[in-house]
Amino acid sequence: MNLEIGSLAPDFSLPDAQGNLIRLADFLGQRVVLYFYPRDNTPGCTKEACGFRDTYSEYQAAQVAVLGISTDDAKAHQKFIAKYQLPFPLLCDTDAQVATGYGSYGLKKFMGKEFMGVHRQTFLIGADGRIEKIYRKVKPESHPGEILADLR
Repeated sequence: MNLEIGSLAPDFSLPDAQGNLIRLADFLGQRVVLYFYPRDNTPGCTKEACGFRDTYSEYQAAQVAVLGISTDDAKAHQKFIAKYQLPFPLLCDTDAQVATGYGSYGLKKFMGKEFMGVHRQTFLIGADGRIEKIYRKVKPESHPGEILADLR
């Protein structure tokens, strides 16, 4: 599926680290940063998550929800959240269905090996449920600040 700016963001229901079912539709009327990342506790993903943590009060002030999605399970998310005091939900997309629906899952290459995995991408979803911006080339360190600048 090729999502574009202005497309309706595909709805989903995924469990968070505590097993609560989170639906995108629950956030209608509010902007959402939906960020896909490869794995909990890896260097780039940790930098990105901590960047969102460190700017979270600014996202809250702007009334923007932050949701992280990876194929990790609830146990991995719980450890990641506890280790870095992450104040926003991380959702478990263990079968990569949602990542696939957003075009954020597919063939990757690392050190000469090919494998299937989550691509680091972010979708800014408007209060009306439509995609406002798509970030396909994400630099983990600067990404949370880049989105905040775009929100202004």
